[in-house]
Amino acid sequence: MAPPLPGLLIAVCTALLALPAWAQVKAPPEIPFLLKADRLTVDENREIVVATGNVEISRGNHVLLADRIIYDQKTEMLTASGNVALLDPSGVVTFAEEAEFTDDFKDGVARGIRMLLTDNSRLAAVSGRRSEGLITELKKGVFSPCKLCKKHPKRPPLWQIKATRIIHDAKNKNIEYRDATLELFGIPVMYTPYLTHPDPSVKRRSGFLAPDYGSSSDLGIVIRVPYYIDIAPGKDATITPIFTTNEGPVLFGEYRQRLRNGEFKIEGSITRSNKDVGAGADTGDDTRGHIRGQGRFDLNDVWRAGFEIDRSSDDTYLRRYDFGRGGEATLTSLGFVEGFHGRNYAKLSAMAFQGLRERDDADETPLVAPFGQYNYVGRPDRWGGRFNLDASILGLTRSEGTDSRRFSLKSGWRLPYTSPGGHVYSLTASLQTDIYHVENLIDPKNPTGSKQNGVTGRIFPQISLDWRYPLVRRDRKATHLIEPMAAIVVSPNGHNPGKIPNDDSQDVEFDDTNLFSPNRFTGVDRVDGGQRITYGLNWGMFGHKNSLITGFIGQSFRLRENNDFAAGSGLNDEISDLVARVRYSPSSDLNILYRTRIDPEDFTANRSEVNLGIGFLKRRGWIDLEYLFVSEEAGTGEFGDREEIAGGLSYRISNYWRLKADARRDLSADGGFLFYGGALTYEDECFIFNTTVRRSFTRDRDIEPTDTIFFKLTFKHLGEVTL
Repeated sequence: MAPPLPGLLIAVCTALLALPAWAQVKAPPEIPFLLKADRLTVDENREIVVATGNVEISRGNHVLLADRIIYDQKTEMLTASGNVALLDPSGVVTFAEEAEFTDDFKDGVARGIRMLLTDNSRLAAVSGRRSEGLITELKKGVFSPCKLCKKHPKRPPLWQIKATRIIHDAKNKNIEYRDATLELFGIPVMYTPYLTHPDPSVKRRSGFLAPDYGSSSDLGIVIRVPYYIDIAPGKDATITPIFTTNEGPVLFGEYRQRLRNGEFKIEGSITRSNKDVGAGADTGDDTRGHIRGQGRFDLNDVWRAGFEIDRSSDDTYLRRYDFGRGGEATLTSLGFVEGFHGRNYAKLSAMAFQGLRERDDADETPLVAPFGQYNYVGRPDRWGGRFNLDASILGLTRSEGTDSRRFSLKSGWRLPYTSPGGHVYSLTASLQTDIYHVENLIDPKNPTGSKQNGVTGRIFPQISLDWRYPLVRRDRKATHLIEPMAAIVVSPNGHNPGKIPNDDSQDVEFDDTNLFSPNRFTGVDRVDGGQRITYGLNWGMFGHKNSLITGFIGQSFRLRENNDFAAGSGLNDEISDLVARVRYSPSSDLNILYRTRIDPEDFTANRSEVNLGIGFLKRRGWIDLEYLFVSEEAGTGEFGDREEIAGGLSYRISNYWRLKADARRDLSADGGFLFYGGALTYEDECFIFNTTVRRSFTRDRDIEPTDTIFFKLTFKHLGEVTL
């Protein structure tokens, strides 16, 4: 036996081990890997290499580490002991007390085996066997993605799966269990003879997803069993049968696909269930369902196209089966083509609407086709002014009611100027030209008269001059701002004849955000004509530690009343309502916002809105409070005063526990809670537990007040269980 070779041996090759030619002894074969160690011993007769001390063997993308490794060149086997670790090309690291591998690392056995997967999940077993470099079979094994407690590492993890056999299939990316038991905090809670789930490297795969179990006082017990279909790398689908004890089954499906130039998604459902209509008349079982989808596609660098589909079989289906998006009152479907180029924007679209309120009439709901828009903003000219152009075409068709076609062209020019003394001016001139063709139009000023047909139009010029004078003073504690503001708007009176329909300018909400707008209407069908002066005061104090207090108050005065605005809008009289806003935030833990609209005659509030945000315990908790009051005069007149209060609480109890609660209450005389609820959540790296309690008091045809209680358990890699 040759004497030991001390030091670091970078590589061992048989050229160094071969005997002299005259000895007539056959040289041993080459060692097929790179070997590093503190000490190396070679037995030439037995063809055995022994490496000790920080041993590292590399072959391809495999790396084996150990305190001691014996390599038998005849059997091509490696025997490792002491802190054994095998680094696999997939990212999996296998640890063992002792192990024996072939020199290509494809086959082997180990004792005291532990495996660290790519997402830090862990497998451990008394012993294990590796086959073909793809299958690892563990005996008396344990799997868990949970971290061990640092203070008490010998305690069992939050949850783990114990099994007599665990098979990790690296080729098919599966982890299988035989005679498996699920433990929580070391306590067995469930047994199954067979269990399988994808390993952490799997992002998507066809198969059943974790079912949901829910309970509702309306639908009863609800069970959802989704099945996911991995069609191709760029497309997939999910089919979800939904079973309810109080109503029939529901079939829900979703399809998604990515393309080279875009993507789209379609979902839908269908069922047969009972619904009440109007005053409670029972219509029996009806076919009900919905379809919803959207898509975006890039045609080239300038143009793109898209669509949105949103339709339901009836008004209450989406809310009753929880397919809706909050309290949506209208569903919109559309298709469009739009282009962006420099300072130009163009869009051509078509839209269809479905109203979900009981008073909505489908025959009076318009189909919008076409709706074309073009917008252009010019570059600054030699005086610093900019030219702009807005053009549109619109066609509205109804089964019953008014049909109209509209062409609108609005051109304008805006010149900003700042004087040497700090006065800021803005001069704006615009000319709006509209042409309408109408059929079956009822004049709102003469509703009993004959219906209007034919072509009408208007030419509406407008000039406005805005002025503001920001005064700023700084001291050691804060920056102070006082900014008086004023504007003069000159345009012809009227120009909203009854022969022009009003489809896009009915909903006017007057507040501090649009006081200085040249047109306080929301669309094109109505123009804000006449001569008026608008004035206001903006002020604020901004501290050096992010504290602030700001305020605004303003009003407008016109030479004569404008009956085009609805009564109660705050804009139909000569003197408008006062609009004001105050915000106070002394620190990041407190934010108060108050907005109001005040009648100038008796100084009563027609609208008040308060938002309060409070953080506590170093932002671990946050409270939101909202108060809203709208007087009957400021509303549509269909209802009385509206007064509501809402609140929400979120609190991080610890690194893992969170608490949430929210509620909304109608403060009117015959009101009450609209809803209230709460949720308690535990979440760590391997487990999520959520419990939710909610009470809804909504009544709308077949929708009744509903109590919902459920518990959701989410096990990493195993899915969700919802009760």
